[in-house]
This record gives sequence, structure tokens and C-alpha cells, in this order.
Amino acid sequence: MAPSKVLAGARVVLPTGTVDGGRVAVEGTRIATDAPAGAPVVDLTGHWLVPGFVDLHNHGGGGASFTSGTVEEVLQGIRTHRLHGTTTLVASTVTGDMDFLAQRAGLLSELAEQGDLAGIHFEGPFISPCRKGAHSAELLRHPDPAEVRKLVDAARGHAKMMTLATELPGGLDSVRLLAEHGVIAAIGHTDATYDQTVAAIDAGATVATHLFNAMPPIGHRAPGPITALLEDERVTVELIDDGTHLHPASLRLAFHHAGAGRVAFITDAMDAAGFGDGRYMLGPLEVEVREGVARLVEGGSIAGSTLTLDRAFKRAVTVDGLPVEDVVAAVSANPARLLGMDDTVGSLEPGKDADLVVLDSAFDIKGVMRRGEWVIDPQLG
Repeated sequence: MAPSKVLAGARVVLPTGTVDGGRVAVEGTRIATDAPAGAPVVDLTGHWLVPGFVDLHNHGGGGASFTSGTVEEVLQGIRTHRLHGTTTLVASTVTGDMDFLAQRAGLLSELAEQGDLAGIHFEGPFISPCRKGAHSAELLRHPDPAEVRKLVDAARGHAKMMTLATELPGGLDSVRLLAEHGVIAAIGHTDATYDQTVAAIDAGATVATHLFNAMPPIGHRAPGPITALLEDERVTVELIDDGTHLHPASLRLAFHHAGAGRVAFITDAMDAAGFGDGRYMLGPLEVEVREGVARLVEGGSIAGSTLTLDRAFKRAVTVDGLPVEDVVAAVSANPARLLGMDDTVGSLEPGKDADLVVLDSAFDIKGVMRRGEWVIDPQLG
């Protein structure tokens, strides 16, 4: 059991707003209303205290792939992102053979059962060849509901999200199946029209996979999926704020039209996140990472990112000019709500897991706590 403690003096971001010189009590693994008498006080004056980050869409890190790595490699990727403030993580796969993806779902579900992962996100193979990005064209398939069900069943209750090109044959039926099984249907890697996207939302799709990327742009006569996804209050839009995937004006556009309550920052990270430049494999495709930007060796398409959520947080505040409270919603509260985990994570409230991040005045990470235990102790940094 983690020892009790009081974190004091920081600017604490709560659901009700920011409290200067606030206090957060931690008892065991949970945030408490009050700490026991005599609990040590950690002085965080001059720092920000925010909830632990929640990443909905992450393919790996620390040199490890969630799609192909061993159990120990997957754990290394999880540990890498924890060092950058992500205390709740959904492991994303990439397009592959159906039997292989089912096998990976089994491995990842074991880590979810252990509490290391929050669940599994299947990105592909049910996506459009016109907008495949860094996915193998030879392995793409139409979203047959029976095959969608195969992957959901293989995840043993830990399938959290599946990205689909819902305009493909079987797309709408697959969305309905996912909704019936409590799995988020996400629209992405799609060539859908505006009307096709509206139909998918009406069928139960609730997330836009990395909005703007791998989908048609907005046109004045063909508004496309982006417009439909931004204007519908039922949809949460994922954004990759790494300075490569989105122009700052596009990000601000999304915040303006969707509102801070409907944005979830994701990393879409691949193996190189927290690791460095070099050559990597993303599924069956070779990727070169140069100066932190991942691209396919063949064709040059952007291949995920090397982003970590602490960097996204800092960029959102210091470059994009977003209010800290809106950024906290995008990296913590909103994705926690989507995952159905907002009763335990996503905000600093009594009774929830003691998952939190300490940032200095420049928004650089100085401390990370997960379930009451320091991953990075700010007193030692």
C-alpha cells in the first residue's frame, strides 16, 4: 500500500477550475478528502498539478510495438509513456492478418486484466485503401460484422475502440454491432462523404480517429467527413498535436467548433516515441524516423508519431495558446469519459485513483504518480 501524503502549494486543476496554492491528499492508491494526521507534505509551490493523462490511441514507445512486441516489450512501451505522464493507456494495433490480430488481442487483453492497459484499440484492417496512410494495402478488408465480432471476442471484454471506414460495405452494420457490444466505433482512414459520415454517426459512431488526417479535406461544395464530425455533438474528435500532423490553425478550428468538451488529444505514437530516430517496423511496413518525424520508407506517408502526451500538453498551452483547463480536459477528462472510466480516472477528485502529473511553470514534466506511487518523484528530480 502506497503511503499517505499531501501535495500542497501547486496550481491544482480541478473540474471546477484552477485553485492556486491547492492541496491534494493521497491515501493509499486513492485521492482522499483528507490525509491522516501526520502525513508528509510534498511542497509543489510554483508547479502545476493536473490529472494523469489518458491516451486513447497509442501504438507503442520506448522501442517497443504494441502490435508485434513480446509481453515484456509491450510493458516497456507502457513504462515509457508513464514517464511522460500517461497513467492510463489504450494499446492500438495496426492492420494485419485477422488471425494475427486476434492473437495479439489475446496477449494485450492479458495485460489489460493485470491493470497495465486500459484496453485495446483496433486501427484497421477495416479501412479505406484510398486513405490507408501507414497501413498495408494488401491486408485491408471490408468491415464484415462477423470479422469485426471475431476481434471483439478475441479481446475478451477489453476491446475499447475500433477504427472503421464506415462507407465501405458492411460499415454501418459493423458500427451497430460495436455499439451493441459497448465498443467505441471510430470513423477514420475514410473516404466518406458528408452524408455517409452523418449516417455512420446516426448508426452509433462517436469518435473521429485523428481528425483531418487520413480523410478528405473540407470542400465548399463537398464538406466531407471533417465537417460532419465537427458539427455533431455526439462525436469526440482525436487530435495529434505534434506540430507535424496539424497546423495550429487547424487545431484551433477543431477546438472552436467542437468545444473543449469534445476534443481528445492522442499520441498515435509508434515504437520511436521516447526512444529516438532510426528504422522501425509498423506492422509489416518499414518506417524511418528522422528528427522525430516518422514516415514510411516506401512512399513517405506519415507513419504515426513519436509524440508523448506531456509534449502535446506543453505545445497546446505554449504554442497553440489554449487555456490549461481546456488542455487538461483534452488529455484526461474527455478520454476518460469516452472509455467509461471517469469514475476512477481523468480528474483530481476524492475517491478516484491517485493518478497525477506535476508540471513546472514552463509545463515541463517534473513528477508522475500512478495509483499513489511515484513513477517520477518531483522531490528527487
